[in-house]
Amino acid sequence: MQENGLFDRELIQAHRRRALAKFASGTDFLLARAAEDLEDRLATVERRFPVAIDLGGHTGLAAEAIARSGKADEIIRIEQDAAFLQGPLPAIVADDEALPLGAASVDLIVSLLSLQLTNDTPGALFQIRQALKPDGLFLGAMAGGGTLGELRESLLAAEVELTGGASPRIAPFADVRDAGSLLQRAGFALPVTDMESLTVRFDNMFALIADLRAMGMQNSLLGRSRRPVPRRLFLRAAEIYAERFSDSDGRIRATFSIIWMSGWAPHASQQKPLKPGSAKASLAAALEEAEKSKK
Repeated sequence: MQENGLFDRELIQAHRRRALAKFASGTDFLLARAAEDLEDRLATVERRFPVAIDLGGHTGLAAEAIARSGKADEIIRIEQDAAFLQGPLPAIVADDEALPLGAASVDLIVSLLSLQLTNDTPGALFQIRQALKPDGLFLGAMAGGGTLGELRESLLAAEVELTGGASPRIAPFADVRDAGSLLQRAGFALPVTDMESLTVRFDNMFALIADLRAMGMQNSLLGRSRRPVPRRLFLRAAEIYAERFSDSDGRIRATFSIIWMSGWAPHASQQKPLKPGSAKASLAAALEEAEKSKK
């Protein structure tokens, strides 16, 4: 049975299970990079969290980063499929769009590179916020706009050239402003977003696609074409990719953008923005004073 929304969530899990079964060292480079960044970000937080959740990380790298940071007393992993829950940590099998957590029950929730594959991202963030205790922290990373832009352009150009039309093959990704709006909409206090772009080089487009498969990142769009893709389409797309996005040594570039989000469950102790009209001095007066000092 198909679900409403953008993604075939069962297919996403099937792709991830297949990737797990054929795991090769180094193919999780993107998630490993996000886990390293997570550890660095947790290091700047001046507090400990009694209960932390690794939500939908599907490899355990996020949980390992939390453990290395030394900021959590207990770490619980939540995955949609038990196949990803090997290891000694406490674990729950549940959909990250239907969290089994009670209201105000945990202190820290992290999500690495999975929220971009939810059909109801605002609802998922709202549930995360509801599950956090007052002054609890959410730290998340998701693929952002620009991710695989070169591959998207090359496939689109090849398909239009060969067939006169195109079907969706690369998922759309949010931009950093969208992410900030989502945090505010979910009710987080002190929301912060930033984006990091990585450029990774490959021998050719087929090497890139092989790594995407190894990460479980194949096309999982509900609107994808079910017809077999002609080999000539991929051959032409590879030519276009090499023509438009290769370096002088012939290797191609692939962009991965990661949006980082952080937000706190509201608490009375948190800094509040000033009310309109409560400022002690006006901006106009400050500008006037600055002009006088220049003369």
